[in-house]
Order: sequence, then C-alpha cells, then structure tokens
Amino acid sequence: MREIIRRSVEGIAIVVGLSVLFSFLGIYGTSNQPFWERMALWLTTIGTGGVASFVIIPLVFDRWLAKTHPAIKVIVAAALIAAPVTVSLVLFSLGYGQRIDRGAIIIQYGYVYVIALVITFAGYAIARMREGPPLPPDTGFDPVAAFLDRLPVKFRTAKLWALSSEDHYLRVYTDRGETMVLMRLADAERELADAEGLRVHRSWWIAKNAVTDARRDGPRAILILPSGGEVPVSRSYVAAAKEAGLVS
Repeated sequence: MREIIRRSVEGIAIVVGLSVLFSFLGIYGTSNQPFWERMALWLTTIGTGGVASFVIIPLVFDRWLAKTHPAIKVIVAAALIAAPVTVSLVLFSLGYGQRIDRGAIIIQYGYVYVIALVITFAGYAIARMREGPPLPPDTGFDPVAAFLDRLPVKFRTAKLWALSSEDHYLRVYTDRGETMVLMRLADAERELADAEGLRVHRSWWIAKNAVTDARRDGPRAILILPSGGEVPVSRSYVAAAKEAGLVS
C-alpha cells in the first residue's frame, strides 16, 4: 500500500508540475488563452498520458511483449500511449472552434508519439537504474528466501510454489497459503533467476519442486501444485517446460 501511495503521489506531482510549466510557457499555441484554460488543457492531456502509461506499460512489458527486446517494448508502448493523448488534444482544439482535418491529426499524433517515445524510454531507463546492478554470484545467497523476505512474517520460511500476475500485483502460492505483493512478474522472475523455477505462462512462474503432476487439457498442458491448484503452460513456454522435465 505504501508503494502504491508513493507512486501515485509521484505521478500526480509530475502531472501538475508539467501542466504548470506548459501553461506558463503557452505551449501548443495557447499563450493568448487565460491561464486557467491552459491549465485545464494540460492537466487533462498530461493526466491522460499518465493514466495511459499506468495501464499500457505493464501490459506491453510484462504480458503482450514479455519476451521481446526492450527497444520494441518502448516503441510499441509509446505508440499506444500517444493515441489517447492525441485524442485529448484534438478534442480541446475542436472545443476552441478550430477545424482539424485528417492530415493535421496524423501530424499531431507524430508530434505526440515522439514525446511519448522519449518519456517512455526515460521511464524505462530510470526503472532499470533503480533496480541496480544484478547480484554478484554468491553460493550463500538464497534468491527464494530473499524474495519471501518481503512477505508477511508467516510466509518468510514457507516453501515457494508459484507466482501469478494479477494487474500490478503478484499472487504468491506457498505451502502456508497465498498472499499478494505489489510487484511485476518480470521483476520477480529476474530476482528468482538462480532459483529452481521457470516461467511457464505470461502470467505464471512456478518452482520445479512444486509440480506434483501434469495433465493435458486438449492441446494445453496443466501443471498441478501440491494444493491441487492448476498452473497453465502456454504454447510459447512449452519447450522450456519440457526441457525442465515438467511436461512430456
């Protein structure tokens, strides 16, 4: 919860700060308009971009293009984010009585896309810097214990079975029950790279020793947890699951 509040406050501060700056400078040909109209324009437009980023970036980076090069993720995410921002600008222009043809909308989208591309790349770079360098090899380091250490006390000595992505959270399955943690699956997978487990679906990671059985549901493979819970194996991860000996 504290992390959600911190990110929300940061996001609001950025939106308000940029809105004040753009309004003061009269960007987008708004210098002749009252300051409050400029603020309304930029609060709406930049806020739209912020909300779009909050929704689109996790989808692109962690689900749709999880196994794609980061550069492609940035390009695609920026293209999607630019669309609602362009719509916001066009609606404001129409509200001011301006006539906008299809060519002008395309040009406007191009401008917005370039800005979204720069901001998305900067956000990605900052996120990578916050993660810090990878942990050096250390035979005494237990990645599973380090991961579980962020959970409530009763789970910190549990056996980790699986992780599933639910929006911006992870559901953690252990021999002591389930809990939720604010974290991306991609980040958890990176932390658990040296653990005995693997990604078997865009939304699932599983520990190898947590698989008690496997079955087929048509063409799809299903892994069974000790609790009886089922973990799907998607087509793109079948080869890895077979190599790990989890499915035949």
